[in-house]
Amino acid sequence: MKQQPLTGLWIKTPILIALMVVAACKAPALSPSRVPMKNIETKELTKSIGKQQLDYKKFRSRVKTTYDDGRRKQQIIVNMRLEKAKSIWMSANMIVPIAKLLITPEKVSFYEKFQKTFFKGDVSFINEQFNTNFEFSDLQNLLMGLPLSDINRGRWETISHPKYYILTPRSNNIRFRPTFFFDPESFQLLEQRFMVPGTAQSLTVKYLNHQKVEGVFVPGEVHISLFDGNALTRIIMEYTRADFPDRLSIPFDIPQGYKPIEM
Repeated sequence: MKQQPLTGLWIKTPILIALMVVAACKAPALSPSRVPMKNIETKELTKSIGKQQLDYKKFRSRVKTTYDDGRRKQQIIVNMRLEKAKSIWMSANMIVPIAKLLITPEKVSFYEKFQKTFFKGDVSFINEQFNTNFEFSDLQNLLMGLPLSDINRGRWETISHPKYYILTPRSNNIRFRPTFFFDPESFQLLEQRFMVPGTAQSLTVKYLNHQKVEGVFVPGEVHISLFDGNALTRIIMEYTRADFPDRLSIPFDIPQGYKPIEM
C-alpha cells in the first residue's frame, strides 16, 4: 500500500534521528579559550569535556522538523519528550496530532492517522533499516547533543585545528569511525561525524545555536546528514520551548481498528 508523503516523512524522520539538568560544579581542568590550546593532553581534554557534558532526567521540546531527500522537502511540527534511559516519545502535529512514535530500549512503536496503520517491533528494526549498530542510549545522545561514543573509554587522539578541539579514536578497527568537534570555550559538542571504513557511507550531525535552558546549554538546532553512498538525506530539527520538567507523561495507545504494517 502506498503511503502518503507526510506519513513517510513521519516514519523516516524519527528513525533517522534516531538512525538535562546538572551543570558541572567544578572548574574544568582546562581554561576556556576562544582558540584551542596547542599540544594539549588528550586525557585533560576528555576530562574537561566530561565535566561540562549535559546531565538530565527528563526533557521536552517543540521541534520544527525539515526533511529533504533531494526529491522532496517537507516540514512538520513535532512535540518531543525524552526520559533518560527509558523513552523517546514524539507526536507529529498539523493543528491536531496526526502520528505518534515511542522508542524504548526494547521496542519501536508508532501509528499514523491518515491510513490508520501502526507498527510494532524491537529496536533492531532501526539498525536493520540503515545497517547501523545504534543502541537506545545513542539515539538519545544524538538528540541531546552528546557524543555517541564514550570519550572516557578507549584510546583517543586529538587532531590539531585552529577553531575546534577534535577527538578521534586511535583504533581503525571500528564499524563506524567517529570524529568529534568541540567548542574550545564552552566544551560543547558542535559536530560528530561517522564514517564507514571502505565505503562512502557517512552520518554527520551538527549542533548549532546552543541555548541556555534552566542554567545549562542544549542545542538550538540539530542538523543531520545521512549519505548512503548514493543519495544524501538532510534533517533539520529546531528546538523551541525546551525545558526539563519534573514530571513527564508519555501517552501512547494504538487506537482500536488500526491495521499493522510491515516495514
